[in-house]
Amino acid sequence: MATRAQLAHLLRRATFGPRADEVDAAERAGFDATLANLLSGPASAPMPALGADPLAALPKDADRAARQAAQQAVRQQVEDSVLWWLDRMVAAEHQFAEKLVFFWHGHWATSVEKVRSAAAMLRQQQTFRDLGAGDFGPFLKAMLRDPALIIWLDGQQNTRAAPNENLARESMELFTLGVGNYTEADVRAAARALTGWQVRRGDLTATFNPRRHDPGDKTVLGMTGAYDADGYADVLLAQPANVRFLAGRLWYRFASGAPVPADVAARIAAAGANATALAKAMFTDPAFAGTTAQLVKQPVEWAVGAMRQLGIRPAQLPAAARTQLTRGLTALGQTPFAPPSVGGWPAGAAWLSTSATEHRVALAALLAGQAARPVLDGLSAGGIDGLARLLVVDGFTDRTRAVFKDAGTDPKKLLALGLASPEYAVC
Repeated sequence: MATRAQLAHLLRRATFGPRADEVDAAERAGFDATLANLLSGPASAPMPALGADPLAALPKDADRAARQAAQQAVRQQVEDSVLWWLDRMVAAEHQFAEKLVFFWHGHWATSVEKVRSAAAMLRQQQTFRDLGAGDFGPFLKAMLRDPALIIWLDGQQNTRAAPNENLARESMELFTLGVGNYTEADVRAAARALTGWQVRRGDLTATFNPRRHDPGDKTVLGMTGAYDADGYADVLLAQPANVRFLAGRLWYRFASGAPVPADVAARIAAAGANATALAKAMFTDPAFAGTTAQLVKQPVEWAVGAMRQLGIRPAQLPAAARTQLTRGLTALGQTPFAPPSVGGWPAGAAWLSTSATEHRVALAALLAGQAARPVLDGLSAGGIDGLARLLVVDGFTDRTRAVFKDAGTDPKKLLALGLASPEYAVC
């Protein structure tokens, strides 16, 4: 029989931030039924209607003013998309499915700063939603011809006459196998397999140009053939390192910032290269229960979880507060659709710097000021113990409780301090 603390641990990892009533429901249902419900939900969502790509609509002879206007329109589309996704994360009924979409965004880290198209980023996210919870094979093949990823990793410049190795290298190092499981010769051969793909800016469609593709034999990871993108994907999928790598990546983001122990990795990987099966194996592995307080919440996870618990919908915030929210996340170092590099965002203590703490305190005050009235009324009645229940924190240290005294009887101050506390940042 799982304890409330064990169920809260599962929900903290499998959702953006559980509400107290969700932990109550998990206690009634039990661990197995709770996990089955978490893993069964779809990640489907109606995408926002952005309209035409402003840059694609520019004529070739557009003047400086027209180009600046188009760039501003692109920035507005990006801002609208960020707000839409934050709101979706908060409101999503199937929380694990939505958190898995966010996981894949960090895994296939692609930035709109270079792609320069909110529509392309949303199209990539749709692939995460359609394929990211299932078998990795179809997902990998779709991603190797994803327009945003092709632009991000210079696939447009990858031709038989001048192979570009960026997508080939990262597809092995960061997406499928990990460091040490390929050679430089494998990268060069893989780049040849990936030649020929281009992106039409007008409709953001990836197209294959056979004249730019190298049709010759390539030897990749000890296998030889006239590989194209799909053939190369099959070579990657055949490597035992692939499923072990995926198991390790899931562990790193959902279980512990420490490397996954070899025996745990082997048990999880036995589930096969299917994201939902791997997640189930991870959450039910005996080692998972011992990972409490081994993850630091990423800024988006922290903010979205707080908004879920405080009854805040980003899309319903006043305009000034919406701007403060997105700027606050940027100050913390994590804006959706804009990872800092192909390696994605950092993890662990990188989020606990002095500067980050200052920005988190400011954002905590903003969120506390927007909390729903029933939340504030409940805090006035429940005090610190009520705060722990609201934020699904197992408990606060004496040191943190001493800080709470500064809030007096003001529930907004108490809430802001709770959101900024180490116990809430580390889960």
